[in-house]
Amino acid sequence: MPAGKVKWFNNAKGYGFILADGSNEDLFVHYSSIVMDGYKTLKAGQPVAFDTLQAAKGIHAVNIHPCHSEEEAIRVALDMEQSQDEAPVSQPEHQEVTTRRAGNG
Repeated sequence: MPAGKVKWFNNAKGYGFILADGSNEDLFVHYSSIVMDGYKTLKAGQPVAFDTLQAAKGIHAVNIHPCHSEEEAIRVALDMEQSQDEAPVSQPEHQEVTTRRAGNG
């Protein structure tokens, strides 16, 4: 999971852009991808940790975690990456379904 900084975010329109550490590419961010309670917003220059998603119009930042410092953003990014690596792969459970018809009986 990458870390980076908010380039700009428009609260009225609900979107903006993030610049990933070590990259010159702007990543689109929509307010619905911000992970926080209450009013979802970002501030220019704010450190963040996030995932990326390839979309038709470019790469989007998703699962965005606002942070208070660059160190926190890097730690959150590493923790999330590690938890994704350790997450067990779930197998769908087979469930037997039986139906009964109502009848005279």
